[in-house]
Amino acid sequence: MRGPELSPPTIAVGAGRPARRPGAPLNAPLTLATAFVPGDGNDYSRQANPNWLPFEEVLGALEGGRALAFSSGMAATTAVLDLVPVGATVVAPEHAYAGTLDLLQQRARRKLLELRLVDLTDTAAVLADADGAALLWMESPTNPMLDVADVATIAKQAARRGTAVAVDNTFATPLRQKPLELGADFVIHSASKLISGHSDVLLGAVVTNQDRGYRAVEKRRTSMGSTPGALECWLATRGLRTLHVRLDRAETNAREITARLEKLSGVSGVRYPGWGTIVSFEVDKGAKAAQKATEKSDIIAYATSLGGVESTWERRRRHPLEPKPVPENLVRLSVGIEDVEDLWADVERSLTTV
Repeated sequence: MRGPELSPPTIAVGAGRPARRPGAPLNAPLTLATAFVPGDGNDYSRQANPNWLPFEEVLGALEGGRALAFSSGMAATTAVLDLVPVGATVVAPEHAYAGTLDLLQQRARRKLLELRLVDLTDTAAVLADADGAALLWMESPTNPMLDVADVATIAKQAARRGTAVAVDNTFATPLRQKPLELGADFVIHSASKLISGHSDVLLGAVVTNQDRGYRAVEKRRTSMGSTPGALECWLATRGLRTLHVRLDRAETNAREITARLEKLSGVSGVRYPGWGTIVSFEVDKGAKAAQKATEKSDIIAYATSLGGVESTWERRRRHPLEPKPVPENLVRLSVGIEDVEDLWADVERSLTTV
């Protein structure tokens, strides 16, 4: 697509489409092939697939870099962490996605890296711990506590220290935050969530604006075999086309749900960064009541995933690997695009009858 002045919604709808010529399809067709006729540099689908390219083009354009699709968000995370030299220091949030922290802790126990956990809201402390570190890993907002970091200040100061910065942008999406423009080196997505948006895709992505970083991550993808499926990329591309519409609607719902939760008896510690689709809160009656409430809802699905058109919630500490700073009675609610009055009736009934 032409023109740097194009808005993100226009890019989301128009990027990554086939060239316009008579008889050409409007959408890239699904290519289910593992091998290709040699001659153009791609012989095998572990190296490239025609359905990766549209997805990577759209996401890369939205983030302001070059994207690489992976088989899952954790595969994308692993590829970036594999760039850390053995024995080097990684700084990460004290509470973040449990899978990421578990992977970091596994590597720390094996002496593959030194791990420093920090409060991302304390910028001075983050930068102090980043001294001498090879990589600073951030989530903003964090999962599930929804802490927001000063990404721009931290990334700028980390660069002066020679520390690479990676930002998991799953919750924010490039429509609410562009970490590369703020100074980050890598952006990571669990594209299973808001990016694809329909709870039917397992997919991850890394985006960078550095040629060296791109080549290094691409090499890790090929050598690890953490390559995505053609169908998954095709579905995620289709999902990206409506990201702005889905996000706007779900975000409007999330703001309204948050405002009502803050006034609801029996609920406290409501967390919402002011944008996005995720709300977290604590149930005053404790963990058992929080668990029961999430299991008894009619409209909101009791499920561990998020970012789909349907609303989901769960008590996060039901997962054994969830970080200890997360309260036992904390519920993470992923707000979908249903009618907000129907959603609120379900939330209120579930929480007030336990």
